[in-house]
Amino acid sequence: MLNWLGAPFGSEVVVRAAIAGSAVALMCAIVGTWVVLRGAVFLGDAMSHGMLPGVALASALGGNVFVGAMIAALGMAYGVAALNRSARFSSDTSIGLLLVGMLAVGVIAVSHSSSYAVDLTAFLFGDVLGVRTGDIAMLGVALVGIAAVAFVGRRAFVAVTFDPRKAATLRLQPQLAGIALTVLIAVAIVASFHVVGTLLVLGLLVAPPAAATLLAHSIGRIMALAAVIGVLSVWLGLLLSWHAATAGGASIAAVAVGIFFCAATAVAVTSRREAVPA
Repeated sequence: MLNWLGAPFGSEVVVRAAIAGSAVALMCAIVGTWVVLRGAVFLGDAMSHGMLPGVALASALGGNVFVGAMIAALGMAYGVAALNRSARFSSDTSIGLLLVGMLAVGVIAVSHSSSYAVDLTAFLFGDVLGVRTGDIAMLGVALVGIAAVAFVGRRAFVAVTFDPRKAATLRLQPQLAGIALTVLIAVAIVASFHVVGTLLVLGLLVAPPAAATLLAHSIGRIMALAAVIGVLSVWLGLLLSWHAATAGGASIAAVAVGIFFCAATAVAVTSRREAVPA
């Protein structure tokens, strides 16, 4: 049994993937807690897919794909905010319109590349087993930055999430706090997409915090539990990928979502049993 559990991690490639995936899980736990509590999952999904034009154009021009991805993600967020202010649309409508538009532009740009299929597959699904030492260092820097901003702005983030009016009364600058949270989402997504891909990063961004909210009742505990669930998902996902010969990123995301449904089922069963005597 121990040999079965330890076999994958005898490979340096898998160890690097585990370290990088754990860093991504920690970032997503911090940022994803606010995403879930604010009900901004659709915005996170749109930002993760809206990066495609930036990545494609940066790659075509020989630039840094991470800079292009960040510009596109922040542009997506700004566009949503601008449409919400100037048009009579709901937030979901604005996000949906920009998501389709950004994806269309991105696919058109990528289709002109000679490595169309490879580039798009890497963008969508990532390559967790192709992580290099430099990638881990970059993820570490992003993690430290996100953790520092989240710690410094924690009071403002709590206030703007639950009571923006009170945040303004307390002079916590709710608009600035909202912008900071949006930037944190963008940084986490951009730093993570090359590891697990844009289609799968949402799994780590949403599933562990969502599961944690079912089991904990304070923001600090939710964030800590989400971190534990996220890291556990990475290691179990890599273990599954090794023995079942499945895609690494997809396995990690599947485990994270599976843990959420297990937690939801356990909570539902427990609540039903407690309600029977009453």
